[in-house]
Amino acid sequence: MLVYKNATIYHHSRSFFIPLLIFDPNRGLYVFEFKKWSYDELSRSKIQKATNQSPMENNLAFEKAGDIINKRFNELIHSDGVSLYNYLILENLTALEHENLDDAFKELLPSDKIIFNDSCSDTILEKLHNSSKTTPISFTSQSVIGSLLAQYAIVNDKEELDLCDEEQINFIDSDIFSHSTLVAQAGSGATSVLLLKAILEKLKNKNVKIIIIKPTLLACDVLRKRLLETIERAIIEIDVMSIEILTPSEVINRHLLKLSEKPLPNDEFYIDPLLIKKKVLLSDIILCDDANLLPHEFITYLKRAQEKSSLLLVGDFINEKVFTLQNSFRLKNQEREFLKTNPYAKAMQLVLKLLQTNEAKDIMIVSNSLNKLKLNEDLKSFIENKAILLDSSKNLIDQDLDNLLLAEYHDVVGINAKLIILMDVNDAPREYLNYAFTLCDEKVYVLYKEESPEIEYLKGK
Repeated sequence: MLVYKNATIYHHSRSFFIPLLIFDPNRGLYVFEFKKWSYDELSRSKIQKATNQSPMENNLAFEKAGDIINKRFNELIHSDGVSLYNYLILENLTALEHENLDDAFKELLPSDKIIFNDSCSDTILEKLHNSSKTTPISFTSQSVIGSLLAQYAIVNDKEELDLCDEEQINFIDSDIFSHSTLVAQAGSGATSVLLLKAILEKLKNKNVKIIIIKPTLLACDVLRKRLLETIERAIIEIDVMSIEILTPSEVINRHLLKLSEKPLPNDEFYIDPLLIKKKVLLSDIILCDDANLLPHEFITYLKRAQEKSSLLLVGDFINEKVFTLQNSFRLKNQEREFLKTNPYAKAMQLVLKLLQTNEAKDIMIVSNSLNKLKLNEDLKSFIENKAILLDSSKNLIDQDLDNLLLAEYHDVVGINAKLIILMDVNDAPREYLNYAFTLCDEKVYVLYKEESPEIEYLKGK
């Protein structure tokens, strides 16, 4: 069973809070309301049925909960979904006190629909089971919960739904302090939950302005595309333009523009001392992904610029852990093969072999710039028009990623592939080498001519 405490269902511009939601894949959804009503309060109250009530202190809103749940099911999975069972938790009332209440109350809320403060585990399970039958449910947990709780549903590369685990949910629901850090393992879904975090902040406060920082222009475009797909899939109404996804240079130029200064040229990056002296509000919240891949001076600048606003740094290098994502979903499914050989010749051989059972877009080769260009020329004879030179300084619209990708190590941020071939590992900065080594969905091949500290490092991982 999946259990969600203090969950909010968002639908278009509406929202509905549910204190406790449980999904039993053999029975359906259990929706609980909590009330602090005591025997004295209930014995003096007038009990009557109301329709479509908001969840307030003095009433129940079972019908409104059912209404918004059914609407989301109908719009997302084109069905009434699964059976729905409503319960009330009265933490200040005993079963005996309930028996002494007015018959009108007991008629509207019979004891088998109430969890009392003296209800034991067996009694609770009996009440849950007696109201429902064990019947096969044709929908997966991902489709049911993913349809209801969009803020916990990750749309993966195959356009399927994955549900966030407990530590991901804890991060999404937590408040971001002035300077927070998220230490995330490779393949932990950090970028995905960062998007969901931004979306949830907008759902809670439509006026909040958010910037997400990615290292390259291409990575920004890929993430922007995922953001639009996630919002469209979730059927929620938020101002997408108020969640900006920018490169470090674009952030700096935003600051310079507010100071009426000239922007940096596209091929330059430096922190003007003026930016440190004259601070401006860049955004209410800044979420900086892959922070360990960015220049140290830029991170220092961000911390100073966001002294009075919220900043979250995401990476695997930070000692001060405020949030952590320790589970690695991608690495569990990866295979690694180290091949001591002639790297260039072996790369050509591997490509021809892999293309027999895979599409060109399933393969990415990461190398230095010289081998990248040479491979592009030599592969034309074998796979004409199926390989492209990946350039992270260009926009997504200018590159067709449905091809075999030839990339340098600094190009691969935000990009992944089913199969990855790594060459020239001694030429790569350690941070980017580590990043590239964990990008594949299925298998990574490391090609090298001689043993080296970098090879030993990767083998140790």
